[in-house]
Amino acid sequence: MVSLQPPLTNSNTLFYSTLTPPNPFHYFPNLYPKTLNPPPPPLKPPYSLPKIQSILQYNRKPQLAGDTPRVVVITSGKGGVGKTTTTANVGLSLARLGFSVVAIDADVGLRNLDLLLGLENRVNYTVVEVLNGDCRLDQALVRDKRWSNFELLCISKPRSKLPLGFGGKALTWLVEALKDREEGVPDFILIDCPAGIDAGFITAITPANEAVLVTTPDITSLRDADRVTGLLECDGIRDIKMIVNRVRTDMIKGEDMMSVLDVQEMLGLALLGVIPEDSEVIRSTNRGYPLVLNKPPTLAGLAFEQAAWRLVEQDSMKAVMVEEEPKKRGWFSFFGG
Repeated sequence: MVSLQPPLTNSNTLFYSTLTPPNPFHYFPNLYPKTLNPPPPPLKPPYSLPKIQSILQYNRKPQLAGDTPRVVVITSGKGGVGKTTTTANVGLSLARLGFSVVAIDADVGLRNLDLLLGLENRVNYTVVEVLNGDCRLDQALVRDKRWSNFELLCISKPRSKLPLGFGGKALTWLVEALKDREEGVPDFILIDCPAGIDAGFITAITPANEAVLVTTPDITSLRDADRVTGLLECDGIRDIKMIVNRVRTDMIKGEDMMSVLDVQEMLGLALLGVIPEDSEVIRSTNRGYPLVLNKPPTLAGLAFEQAAWRLVEQDSMKAVMVEEEPKKRGWFSFFGG
């Protein structure tokens, strides 16, 4: 079985302390119940206030690894596993860390990234108009008002079809055009890949040099993810990391869901993040307000922020084994049942 807690030996140690205090009331007497006797005086050395590694983590900006722009395609093969949600939340997390991000919605005719970001009413031009010469590239880019270093670019309008000449070469030209902008080269170009492995998938992965594979711990999603991994490697993309989405620890302990460690062993990919099941995802989607902007943050939002941090530094996390819950035995167990 697997815990969502990352190891405490590398840069993935968010929200975990290196030392557990003997008694929290020694350091926070205001939390002590008034009905009880006054708390004892603070302990003398060698006991001291624990050093929280998360403070050190957020006191510095992550170091960007690799050459810019880093073109990352977010894919899965199977639909409904959370590709667009991952693109929106990881993209805004990168922008909040101070990096310039351009998110490209490569789903032709069924785009949804603008809805999750709350930018659907501001998309006036798309890549199709840019290629036809009806507008400039900077006119098609939609800048987020909350974070000015995040921009959205849609391939086409809803319920529209691409021209026959549009393909991987056209998307590669688009990425090259983003590099030559007067505003400067973006640090990240995130491509939200459509579901399936047809022409839309081939077009989306053509300009990418690394990939994030989103999957859920079920056999149908894993089989599609394994197939997509092979196609990505055949296209020359070797830097592939995975995000396991919609994980429920209670079902893992009850052996009703595959563990994250099992998923990692089946796919053989580096683990970028583990996103727990969170009902707040539906609320944030309907509001057009990504999880990472929620205050107070949710568990899923914090997991997306940690995944973005690892993506910047090209880091990964490890799944940790935990004990299984013992199975409940009924009354007939006395008779060997």
